Amino acid sequence: MKLTSMFTPSTKIKKCAQVVTLAMAALSVLPATAATLKISHVRPQGTVVDTDIKQLGEEIKTATDGDVKLRVYAANALGDYTLVQERISVGAIDMAVQPASTATDRKMQLGLLPYLANDWQQAQQIYGDGAPVREAMEKLFAKQDITLLAAYPVYFGGISLNRDAKAPGQPDISKGIKLRVPPIKSFQLLADNVGYIGSPLPFSEAFTAVQTGVVDGVIGSGAEGYYASFRDVTKTYIPLNTHFEIWYLMINSERLDDLSDSEQQALKTAAANFENRRWENAQKDQAANEQRLADNGAEIIKVSPQQLAQTAEKVRSTVWPEILEDIGAEWGQEILDKALN
Repeated sequence: MKLTSMFTPSTKIKKCAQVVTLAMAALSVLPATAATLKISHVRPQGTVVDTDIKQLGEEIKTATDGDVKLRVYAANALGDYTLVQERISVGAIDMAVQPASTATDRKMQLGLLPYLANDWQQAQQIYGDGAPVREAMEKLFAKQDITLLAAYPVYFGGISLNRDAKAPGQPDISKGIKLRVPPIKSFQLLADNVGYIGSPLPFSEAFTAVQTGVVDGVIGSGAEGYYASFRDVTKTYIPLNTHFEIWYLMINSERLDDLSDSEQQALKTAAANFENRRWENAQKDQAANEQRLADNGAEIIKVSPQQLAQTAEKVRSTVWPEILEDIGAEWGQEILDKALN
């Protein structure tokens, strides 16, 4: 006797559809998968920025009931800041707090113009939320599929020497002192135009170069950076206010879009708090780090307001035109006019 199926083809299709519907309904009631965002920064564990980022992570975790967490990678564990920015752009790393990489876009030199800000109040007016330079940087990051969430002011820069200073506040005197400069045009021009000899070297080679006498010191950082990385070869520190060091809290734009609206808002609110706290504490931290260098045996050279003004005037007249030409004079000057008026 031949047996036949009790289901017709159309009945089978209906049964399959019901199974799929039930499966989808079951999935819809499962809790959302928690997001763990990898965030990189440039300083060792236990430093101020490391502590600040961990506080940021706690705020985000609390505001999202644990659905969004940060996993912190300190001390360039995921690569130097140039590589990290490139990897954030393609989504290989989620977030970072670090300087902007001028290697990815020359226009980002705008934020590193030496002597752009004279004091902390002016720095916030230039780099703070809604300020002209800040808005320009946001647009440049956006072209790389990166969302700028907050700024992180660090310090006014200076010069670290493994020798005695020579005419430290007199930019027109040639000092015969060779300084390691970051491989960024603005720092090379800065060193050369205030009486030093700039020698571009990667950060990874800088300490050994100072230690072995290949160069006499370093320009491109400030007391915090020199204490963290060069305190054993810093005999003299000159707080010359060479540039304003500003880092950025950034996230891959697609990764941000993957979060729910409420999670995105929690992240942005925590980022704003992260920035506001830093503006309140950065100036005190700068003074504390200068004292740490002094306590470690470095001589802190006093530079008068008149000498700072003289140095700033020379740098603005000699260095700025070359940088503006490099990044687009009309574009850059329009932003500077808004920032400085």
